[in-house]
Order: sequence, then structure tokens, then C-alpha cells
Amino acid sequence: MLGSLRWQVEAKGWADERLKVMVLQALALHMNGEKDKGVQLLCEALAIAAPGGFIRLFVDEDPPMAHLLSAAEARGMLLDYTRKLLAEVDVPKREDTSSLFPPAQRMFEPLSRRELEVLHLLAQGLSNQEMCERLFLALDTVKGHNRKIFDKLQVQRRTEAVARARELGLL
Repeated sequence: MLGSLRWQVEAKGWADERLKVMVLQALALHMNGEKDKGVQLLCEALAIAAPGGFIRLFVDEDPPMAHLLSAAEARGMLLDYTRKLLAEVDVPKREDTSSLFPPAQRMFEPLSRRELEVLHLLAQGLSNQEMCERLFLALDTVKGHNRKIFDKLQVQRRTEAVARARELGLL
């Protein structure tokens, strides 16, 4: 199915979409036992992505991506770029996200995984710009997450959001 989708986006000249499909295809091959084909396709995707400095595309697919990137690193493929991606995939906050999901969220609308990540950074006192850099998101996106968090927690300020989140057991 991904092969067909890749052919379609290539035919339309959609480079970014082609790259996304290649990454998913590499993961699918790797997870279905075709490890060499998966690594080979990932190496092709890395070669395309490196000049543009794509990061989120790869780190969003953690943890399976960590295995693929390690295999690409072992082959010596774009070592600087691959190691940069591995450093992002291997950060502890991505491996252990159990603390982001408390047993019960006592709100009408629960926070999404990304909103919980933003909330944790907000509680650490990070500015919107620092959150952008940490999460590889645009400033407007972080601000949008903040607004949604404030709405869901029914608060007006960051300090109120942190206090309310603590009351609810989210932090």
C-alpha cells in the first residue's frame, strides 16, 4: 500500500510527502522482518532529508526509528546527521512517557499527548520559544497548545495552569 502511495506522491512531485512515505515504508519493512530493505530505504530517506535538516519526521516515529537509525549509523550513513537524530530519539523523556499519563484525568476533555508534553515544559518554566526549540515546533503551534491547555484546564495564566494540573495529578 505504501509503495502505491509513494508512486502517487512522486508522480505529483510532492517531495515532502514522498519523504514521509519513505520513512513509513522503511519502518514497515524493518518491522516485518525485511530489515536490510528497511535500512536501505531509510538511508535513501536520510540522504534526501539531510540537506533540509528534517528532524521531527524521524523522531516522531520513536522507538522503532531508534533501531533503524542505529542500523544506518552502523553502515556509516551520513554519520553526523544520523547521530543528531539518534540523540533526539534517545532522550529519556521520549523513552519513559508513563509519567505523562496519570491514572485518571478528572477533566471534561483530557489533554492530548502533545499538550501534556507542553504542560510539563510549561511547569519547568520554559518560555514559548524554548518549548519550540525543545519540541521542534513553530511558535504559533506552541501558543496554540497553550491556549488549548488553558481552555481545558479552565485557567487564564501559566501559573494557574500548573497549579490546576497539579491538583488534577497531571504533574
